[in-house]
Amino acid sequence: MRVRRKLDVCVLSDIHLGTYGCHAKELNAYLKTIEPKVLVLNGDIIDIWNFRKSYFPKEHLKVIRNLLKMASKGTKVHYITGNHDEALRRFTDWNLGNIFLRNHLILKLDGKKAWFFHGDIFDHSIHRAKIIAKMGGWGYDFLIVLNRFLNKILERFGKEKYSFSKRIKNSVKGAVKFIGDFEKVAAELAIDKEYNFVVCGHIHQPVMREISTNQGSVMYLNSGDWIENCTALEYVRGQWSLYEHNFLTTPKNGTPEQEDEDEKDAHLTPKELISKLTEEFLNS
Repeated sequence: MRVRRKLDVCVLSDIHLGTYGCHAKELNAYLKTIEPKVLVLNGDIIDIWNFRKSYFPKEHLKVIRNLLKMASKGTKVHYITGNHDEALRRFTDWNLGNIFLRNHLILKLDGKKAWFFHGDIFDHSIHRAKIIAKMGGWGYDFLIVLNRFLNKILERFGKEKYSFSKRIKNSVKGAVKFIGDFEKVAAELAIDKEYNFVVCGHIHQPVMREISTNQGSVMYLNSGDWIENCTALEYVRGQWSLYEHNFLTTPKNGTPEQEDEDEKDAHLTPKELISKLTEEFLNS
C-alpha cells in the first residue's frame, strides 16, 4: 500500500470540474498520494459558469469523493470561492464538519501570516462585462479540447506537445501585462496588510517568487491550475514548494483499492453517485 506524503498545507485552484479541459484523472492520482492537515481549494473548483447536465463524468465526481474523504479523515478543507463558482458566495461562512466555505482566508503558518484569495477581484472584465467573460471561458474550454486532440496526433508521430493557450498568453502583450499587474497589485495589498505570503489562483500561472516594493516585500504564490499545468502548492515544515504532476505517474487503471471502489459505483447514475457521496460524508 502506497504511503501518502504528509503535508501541513496543500493549495489547489482552478480545477474547473464539469468542463472538458479538466484533468480529473490526474488530480485523483495526486490526491491519492497526499495527506494534508489543511487543504485550501482556492476558487474555480466546480465550474458553475460552464456547467452542463449532460457532462459531469464520474472521474470528476471521484475528485469530490476524494475531497470529502480527506475532510472525513480530519483534513480541514477551506473552499474559497472564485468567479466560476461565484454562485456559492451567497453561502459564505457556511461550515459543515471540516469543510469551510469562505471568500478569503488567513492562516498562521509557523508564526507567519498567509493570505489566500482567488484573485478575480482584480479582473475588471468579469465585473464590467460578465457575458463576454463567460464567452471567453467557453472559448478557452473549446481551445483546450482542440489542443488535446492535436497533441494526441503529435504524440503518435513522436513530436513534442504544443499549447495554444500558453502561446497566446505569452505572445499577447495585454495578457502578459495583465499577469504582471495582477501579481504586483496582489503583492502591494499583502505588503500593506503586513502579510508574509499572498496565495492566489485565477490566472492559471503557477509561480513562487518574492516581490519587493518601497514599502516592503512579500512571497507571492500562485497554485496554477488542473487544465494545462496540473500544479499545486505544498507547505511542509516552514517551506513552500510547487508541485507539478508527472503524467507518466498517473496509473491507467488506478490502485486495486480504487478499482474495487470504482467497480461498485459503475452502475450508478451521476445523481445516485452524488447522493451516495453525500451520505458517506454525513455518516463519517
